[in-house]
Amino acid sequence: MPTLIRLIITLAFLAGLVYVGMFALVAFVEPTPEPVTIRIPTRDLLGGGAPALPGSTPAAPATTEATPASAPQ
Repeated sequence: MPTLIRLIITLAFLAGLVYVGMFALVAFVEPTPEPVTIRIPTRDLLGGGAPALPGSTPAAPATTEATPASAPQ
């Protein structure tokens, strides 16, 4: 039983240290706000079409010319 109580006290002490550390960060650290600039290439603004998902390649632009299924030779 003394081993279980020692374990519980040790875990409570470690949890208290974590709590005190979080409180110290909140109380003493002041974040510095910085402006964020995101550059969007002009080709993306004027390209039209559907936006591509992050990490994927953009779809090829649709053409207006129809290609016949079976062209005479």
